[in-house]
Amino acid sequence: MEEPRTPRLLDAGDSCLVAEFGASVDRALNAKVQALKHALAKCAVKGIVELVPTYRSLAVYYDPLLLDREELKKRIESACETLDEASQAESRVVTIPVCYGGTFGPDLENVCAHTGLSKEEVIARHTGRDTYCFMLGFTPGFAYLGGMDESLATPRLENPRTLIPAGSVGIAGKQTGIYPIDSPGGWQLIGRTPLAVFDPLRNPPTLVEAGDWVRFEAISESEYEAIRAAAKAGQYTVKIALRKEAA
Repeated sequence: MEEPRTPRLLDAGDSCLVAEFGASVDRALNAKVQALKHALAKCAVKGIVELVPTYRSLAVYYDPLLLDREELKKRIESACETLDEASQAESRVVTIPVCYGGTFGPDLENVCAHTGLSKEEVIARHTGRDTYCFMLGFTPGFAYLGGMDESLATPRLENPRTLIPAGSVGIAGKQTGIYPIDSPGGWQLIGRTPLAVFDPLRNPPTLVEAGDWVRFEAISESEYEAIRAAAKAGQYTVKIALRKEAA
């Protein structure tokens, strides 16, 4: 079933309007969400407080004392008329170094057992394809990444951990992701990045944003420690490239 071009507008309280594009998890649909977000941000509409994208919708938080709901609806509908042009915008590709296996990836063997692949094959396939950030959620800066090689798909742990170290990279079903802060969780942990993917004192605080692409890069334990030290000293530059792709 083809998703509608014009989003359904839903009230979410007296200061939020949700633009819902469909009911499926699909990158082309999510590209419309991201395009609307960028279009509204570019317009700099007075009264819009925050734009929060999800898999299939965009939550537009606004100040009702500065922006009338009906006026906001008109702004959203007008922005949707140019989404095709907006979707041609360049996206970032953020390279995330990861040390796989060992104490950093205690579930790598689980993934190998489930998929029938060797550790080397799992790492090669996890780093061999860029993954797309559909949205941030669960904890601040947690990027839900789709497009992972489906041969790596592995169910969540039957018994979630009560504490997962920040920077841990995991797999859950067909998705992969990075835990930005220490937190509980049930994803299969295959490695860890030395980078702080979330830092409330940084601007912006999140290393990966919705609409970005993530490219994982395998590193050794010694490289992990060197990058961690350099990052803490403010001497590490995250690799960021641009890609242009129609939705």
